[in-house]
Amino acid sequence: MTTDWERFKIAAQGGEPDRVPVALIVDSPWLPGYAGMDTRDFFLFDERWLAAHKGLLDRFPGAVWLPGFWVEYGMAGEPSAFGVKMRFHDDSPPSIEPIVTDLEFWAEHISAADPQTDGLMPLVLRQYRTLDDQLRAEGLGVKMVAARGPMAVASWLAGISPLMLDLAMEPERVTKILETVTTTIIRWLHAQLDAVHDPEGILVLDDIVGMVSAATYEEWVQPHLQRLFGEFEGLIRVYHNDTPVKHLLDVLPNAGFDVFNFSHELDIAQVKVRVNGRAALLGNVAPLDLGVRGTPEDVYTAAQACLDAAAPGGGMILSFGGGISPGTPPENIDALLQAARDWSPV
Repeated sequence: MTTDWERFKIAAQGGEPDRVPVALIVDSPWLPGYAGMDTRDFFLFDERWLAAHKGLLDRFPGAVWLPGFWVEYGMAGEPSAFGVKMRFHDDSPPSIEPIVTDLEFWAEHISAADPQTDGLMPLVLRQYRTLDDQLRAEGLGVKMVAARGPMAVASWLAGISPLMLDLAMEPERVTKILETVTTTIIRWLHAQLDAVHDPEGILVLDDIVGMVSAATYEEWVQPHLQRLFGEFEGLIRVYHNDTPVKHLLDVLPNAGFDVFNFSHELDIAQVKVRVNGRAALLGNVAPLDLGVRGTPEDVYTAAQACLDAAAPGGGMILSFGGGISPGTPPENIDALLQAARDWSPV
């Protein structure tokens, strides 16, 4: 019998499994609240972390969770290795504040981080080694690891506004920073992959890419994404960017990812045409207006429409157009799963 993960892999490679898979990005903005626990306890106590993640498997059979059993501290993991200021909260992931907003400092005075020693990274790696052993003893395991992308991490170091301004005025300086950050991300992903037994994929999240023009993207940003995704050829490479990237749809797949999770504001039929088989699609039900505020009937109808528009021919994975938003009712996830079970080509 084909498993849900196997269906996901078939679709991720552009194929058409016996049923369209449902895969959902889930992390600490949603999961601790859903599980009814203090966010700090979710980070601190392995048994609570495990219970929250395994509870998803019991409550939502049929769903694939991306990356699944994710050891993360919100956006803080990668920036913490460069010394940003973090503030922890009881009901949300850590907030991050840059300590230096001058990009000249970051361009001239930083080197690539070491995941074995820097910031929160060593703690994450230690947790992965311990938790993956426990999961494997139960027939489970970590199948995918994750990292924030180069533009996202750089934006947390100096702030989005200084980064965007320098990208327009001093792009050589920004690309120097992105080179260092990309090296760090590659090291970080390799370290995570080495910490678990049987990984099959990576997830890279970088919304900031959508804020630049097509010309700027191709000249100054794309080379770093290509280097990043090219390092992990042979694994399933998922790219999440839920800012509006209509102006980049023709060029983004050239970065080398296999699966694209994009904004619900984009028409999935148009995305399928412009991506043209260069990546599988992961989406595209609105996560807030429907996932949080809509009824199960609303979610089901929207999901069926997405499937009608993009599932024929394969390469379709049903999801929200982003991660699961805080406040998403379980019944709306049920509706997404039911839509996939019910749908069939006309």
